[in-house]
Amino acid sequence: MVLGDSRRSIARIAIAMDYRKFQTQRFWWHLVSAPIVWLPLPAIIALDILGELYHQICFSIYGIAKVKRSAYIQIIDRNKLQYLNPLEKLGCMYCGYANGVLLYLKEIAGRTEKYWCGIKHQDKPGFKAQGYQTEGDFVPYGDEAQFKEKYPLK
Repeated sequence: MVLGDSRRSIARIAIAMDYRKFQTQRFWWHLVSAPIVWLPLPAIIALDILGELYHQICFSIYGIAKVKRSAYIQIIDRNKLQYLNPLEKLGCMYCGYANGVLLYLKEIAGRTEKYWCGIKHQDKPGFKAQGYQTEGDFVPYGDEAQFKEKYPLK
């Protein structure tokens, strides 16, 4: 890990559960903003259902290895923590589900991209290339010869 990455990790840890420090000062702001925090839930559930339909049907047709859902989504593990109150447990369930679904769908999308378009994106400053693109399976952007060699028309 690079020193800069370490500092960012420490900063992320420092703000984890930070709301607890401000429960009394920001109570009304937290209360008013709660519906906005929960607003994406129906869309996440819809994405989850549609993504799973796509995953089960199309991966079977294309012969792509299926993604293990339980490796990405954990909903009730934090409910076992006795030091969390019921609202915190509910919030942890929501975050575990929402972030897990998005990671799960990201993996499904990555495997789809690898199947349909194994070409790296153009290298641009600030662009965050996905890990699966940099592991060697994707052909470099603009390398027509390697593309034709790796993916010949049959």
